[in-house]
Amino acid sequence: MVLPDRPDARFLTTTHNGSITPTDVRCVVEIDESTGVLRLTGVLDAAGTAAVRDALLVRLCDRPGPMVTDLSRLRLPDPAARGLFTGVHREIADWPAAGLLVVDPTGAAAGPGLPVCSTVAEATAALNRSPTVAATTTALPPFVGAARQARALVTDGCARWGIDELAEAGCIAVTEMVNNVVAHAHTPMTVRLAPVGSTLRIGVRDHSRRQPTHSGLTPPTLAGGRGLLLIDTVSRRWGSTLLPDGKLVWAVLHPAGNPG
Repeated sequence: MVLPDRPDARFLTTTHNGSITPTDVRCVVEIDESTGVLRLTGVLDAAGTAAVRDALLVRLCDRPGPMVTDLSRLRLPDPAARGLFTGVHREIADWPAAGLLVVDPTGAAAGPGLPVCSTVAEATAALNRSPTVAATTTALPPFVGAARQARALVTDGCARWGIDELAEAGCIAVTEMVNNVVAHAHTPMTVRLAPVGSTLRIGVRDHSRRQPTHSGLTPPTLAGGRGLLLIDTVSRRWGSTLLPDGKLVWAVLHPAGNPG
């Protein structure tokens, strides 16, 4: 399909499984559910980058493992658009079981640290040579017992991955993440864990765009309010990424004495 390069065109249409798409869009995002490859077609300029960023982040958040993004039929005339993929790569660097592998024959999207291949076949071969991504994912409703289930997930995962020393800290972090969803977001959530070397990465995705805030030490006379302080204490890094329909709160835990 040839997409018109019109200034008044809409910026994004997401399709699944080859469904027919309108012809008045500048950039089409298509997902091949059988292979997991995400393809961008048309013209991506600065005005469309926010919508494409959102589409990439949602897909990376909802499907564990590295994602191949095919740009071979995409034009990137704007410098801001060309830097989008490097920015997303940096943004997901600490997420559990997330990675971005770009197919870009022109090299227009290449940036520091961004893995780039010339063809989808080359990207697929690179993934096949990579170790299988170890990850555990579970969906939980926002109820009081959710934190207990999340702790069991952390304990079991750390034992299977040989990082038992991180189980206690991981249980503290995931408890506070899940309890924040139960207390404030009130939405279903997805908990994902993944090891990277000797570290543990935790992510809790919910469907509220209310961002967690950490204002520092809580006065000892105030009950509650220490959840984010605990996450900050046991994690090497943590943060929250806004998504179109919610957010992902993530944390990276290192063994004691590991300077990484």
